[in-house]
Amino acid sequence: MEHESQQDPNEAYLSTALTWLRLKLASLAPPVETPPPPAPEEDCERSWFSFGRRCEREEDAPNPEPEPTGDPLAKAEEAMLTAEKSDPPPAMAVLAERLQLSRFEQRLLLLCAAPELDTRIPGLCAEAQSDPHKGYPTFALAFALFPDDASWDALSPERPLRYWRLLEINQPGATPLTSSALRADERIVNYLKGLNELDDRLSALFTPLAAPMELPPSQLASARQLAQQLDWLAMHRHRGAIQLLGIDNTSKQHVAQAALQHSKTPYFRQVQPLRLRDELLPIATGELETFLRLWDRESLLLPILLYIELTDSGGNQAEHISALNRLLERTHGLVLLDTRDSRPELGAEVFTLEVGKPTPAEQQQAWLAHLGEDSADIAARLAGQFNFTLPVIAEIAHQFAETPPQSNPEQALRKACLNRTRQGLEKRAQRIDVKADWDQIVLPEETLGLLKAIEAQVGQRHRVYDEWGFRDRMNRGLGISALFAGESGTGKTMAAEVIANALGIDLYRIDLSAVVSKYIGETEKNLRKVFDAAENGGAILFFDEADALFGKRSEVKDSHDRYANIEINYLLQRMEAFSGLAILATNLKNALDPAFTRRLRFVIDFAFPGVAERQRIWEKAFPSSIPKGELDYPRLARFSLSGGSIHNIALNAAFLAAQENNADQRKVSMKHVLTAAKAEFRKLDMPINARDFRLPENEETRKFTVV
Repeated sequence: MEHESQQDPNEAYLSTALTWLRLKLASLAPPVETPPPPAPEEDCERSWFSFGRRCEREEDAPNPEPEPTGDPLAKAEEAMLTAEKSDPPPAMAVLAERLQLSRFEQRLLLLCAAPELDTRIPGLCAEAQSDPHKGYPTFALAFALFPDDASWDALSPERPLRYWRLLEINQPGATPLTSSALRADERIVNYLKGLNELDDRLSALFTPLAAPMELPPSQLASARQLAQQLDWLAMHRHRGAIQLLGIDNTSKQHVAQAALQHSKTPYFRQVQPLRLRDELLPIATGELETFLRLWDRESLLLPILLYIELTDSGGNQAEHISALNRLLERTHGLVLLDTRDSRPELGAEVFTLEVGKPTPAEQQQAWLAHLGEDSADIAARLAGQFNFTLPVIAEIAHQFAETPPQSNPEQALRKACLNRTRQGLEKRAQRIDVKADWDQIVLPEETLGLLKAIEAQVGQRHRVYDEWGFRDRMNRGLGISALFAGESGTGKTMAAEVIANALGIDLYRIDLSAVVSKYIGETEKNLRKVFDAAENGGAILFFDEADALFGKRSEVKDSHDRYANIEINYLLQRMEAFSGLAILATNLKNALDPAFTRRLRFVIDFAFPGVAERQRIWEKAFPSSIPKGELDYPRLARFSLSGGSIHNIALNAAFLAAQENNADQRKVSMKHVLTAAKAEFRKLDMPINARDFRLPENEETRKFTVV
């Protein structure tokens, strides 16, 4: 049977190289005086008896084997040079080619790595240096061992041994460099041994990209475009940076993976991209320099590519940008930059590529593929409402398939989608638990018609934009924005709740205190995070007291005015680019910047309710399950109150009724309502006419409207 495998070429090279090195070290050791041979035994019989062997006379001894001819050191060197030329070449030869090591530097590196590979080397080093305490390599020892190849510039910090940190120099105190202890870097020792893995000083900083997957046509086109840019850079410059623009990190990672596979450059087809968050990039000069040299060294030893995810989290952004610029200027390879928007502050010349999520049509096909052909309508509505990547759609559909059959499959799927979208938004906005519906809100018919038009447009976006082709003609303004203007308590927040409830999506109130910042640029960053998190759909953004954020731009008189105007300009652009539903509510319509009005699709004025509207609000103010007495709704409607105030009165009246000692009297009556109304008037600093709040002497005989 044929032998399974021959000796590994790299192991064969190391074996011959270490043999040669041991002989070289032994040649430097001082000669050892050998003692004279012992005298022959006189008593042959005694010797035989004692040691169990017969006494051999000198003439009976066999002839010794002849001494081998030739120089063992020369033969060992010849064997090593032959092993260097093996196919595939040994790791030392590959390392020398990639890092441009001279012959002397190769042998010096072998000398420094040898103690890790052969336990006899330290002793030989001590003997060669005639010092039992110097069981380690030094530059001086290397000069003595390899005089023919020795070159003083190998000690230079700019030469490969020190520049690439291949050696560690232990130079305590005033010890001369030439006599300082040398040690090969652990990563390099492993490489010479045949273990080519990422340096553990870097591995903790990186995470792998999302697993490759089959891309939809829109993203596949982006991947092919990226592959062309990679091939061009590899052909002409062999270095550079490409910014991948977009809000979805996962999509960009999938496109990057696919681009490497579609590249015509063989190197890229085997490369492994490693992801680094920019906040982990060292900032301090020394740490950054070490990182850059180690990364460049790894990129020469491994087929890897640097993928940097740019964030706005923490730290001094100017320092992060400076460190990133130094990296782009110094690195020898290509870099992919994952960023939300283009970063012109990066000094290095970079290319840009926009990467988006799958189109709504592609998302609809994905839903249909997972849910089945009989779910076409559900797939269309889900694709029109939510904006997910294909892996997220597959995950939600898989979870739905694992649950017991649902009586309302669409509702269950919608709930799962909402749970997914909440993961990013609830950190930056307050979710309102919507309960109001169309039956509870009281508004003029014209106002109700506009609110229902908003609901219809949100629900029919997929049909109009995609099936009827408007998306092909528009690149902005695909979202829906509305302004609700009116006095406090006129129903603006309730109207937003009604729309959210009717659409079956979440309503998020934007907390301006958590968004607006006194620091320059921070407000825009906070708003961008809110809008980006809402791009997945399934949410309405509700900006209460919007005049505080969307106010008019002012004449620039100082730097504060200039930066305030920049914030408003950013909001104008971001509102127009937002693809969801955003509702602005304000009590001061005239305080808003006029440019917002042009970008708003709906402007709805919430008028103060008249007598007829107030009576209907009173009639709906109390739940059907509450015990009520006879309430005079026409009389209550004469109070000039907003819907919000009427709700407060109804709630306080219910608490007053609940406090009655007599169980028979624990029902809301005019006495409780008028008492609560009087308290509301005082709270609002409204004039109180005693006659308006007076009850008849015998309330039971008073004829009120019976509910």
